[in-house]
Amino acid sequence: MIKTTITIDGMMCAMCESHVNDTIRNNFKIKKVASSHAKGTTDIISESALDEAALRETIGKTGYKVLEIKTEPYEKKKFSFPLSFRGSKGSLS
Repeated sequence: MIKTTITIDGMMCAMCESHVNDTIRNNFKIKKVASSHAKGTTDIISESALDEAALRETIGKTGYKVLEIKTEPYEKKKFSFPLSFRGSKGSLS
């Protein structure tokens, strides 16, 4: 899996986040998308790398400007109990 983080200029509110998220969902095969107008970023989880030129073009058509695109491998976080809940041998108390 791949995590793509896009820095976007122009998102000012929750509706802007929603607009960007919907645009990405409707144009790319993804697992998850989340935007933050406060941070100016959109995080996308997908099975494979997304076409950066297509991302820039698609988001640009909505009136927002893509400033940067970063990709990195993504591994779903595994759940584990905090150590305070474990006994001396590492099992649940």
